[in-house]
Amino acid sequence: MPGNKAVVLVSGGMDSLVTTAIAKNECDEIYSLHVNYAQKTQKKELESFKKIVGFYKPEKSLITDISYLKQIGGSSLTDEKISVINHNKTSEIPDSYVPFRNAHLISIAVSWAEVIRANRIYIGAVEEDSSGYPDCRESFFKQLEKAIALGTKNETRIEIVTPLIHKTKSEIIKIGKELKAPFEFSWSCYKNNEIACGLCDSCFLRIKAFKEIGIIDPIPYEIEIKWF
Repeated sequence: MPGNKAVVLVSGGMDSLVTTAIAKNECDEIYSLHVNYAQKTQKKELESFKKIVGFYKPEKSLITDISYLKQIGGSSLTDEKISVINHNKTSEIPDSYVPFRNAHLISIAVSWAEVIRANRIYIGAVEEDSSGYPDCRESFFKQLEKAIALGTKNETRIEIVTPLIHKTKSEIIKIGKELKAPFEFSWSCYKNNEIACGLCDSCFLRIKAFKEIGIIDPIPYEIEIKWF
């Protein structure tokens, strides 16, 4: 698709990895953006981002910081007073939700996109088969697009692309495999920076998806997992 220039939000997680692979396939130029927000696994996620950047070789990469989200708190990912709990089936929004985080991320991406004249922002948000975060809904991103149009220069045209928004985790892995995405570089654990716990919500969803399609996840886990 000629003429497409994209800022890709890359957390270092599995979804952002596959989204990067998709953007690389669809766009003429990609620019990788990583945002540290003082999360408990910041060290590992940043390491994963650098590996993903080394693999996909974007035109440029940018690492930014919004550690004030730790000061705000309210999430087990940033607040030391709130422990990351193991996966628990519930209809409630889990405490791993970082209040309005994706709006912060998109805002930074928009600023950069407007400067470099990118016309797309890719984010690996998943609505269907995830933890149920309100800022991962397609309707949320559609409304953000309207705000972007109102808050940028008249000639600026920026689309928010969410290629995985209605995919299941197992479908995401299949797409990644087709695009030869290096899953060994990605990190999903909410608790640990060295060996994934295998029990938190993010680990649970990732392991479940790899099992569903009969593939062994290439990252290490603290717990013993029967893959087949």
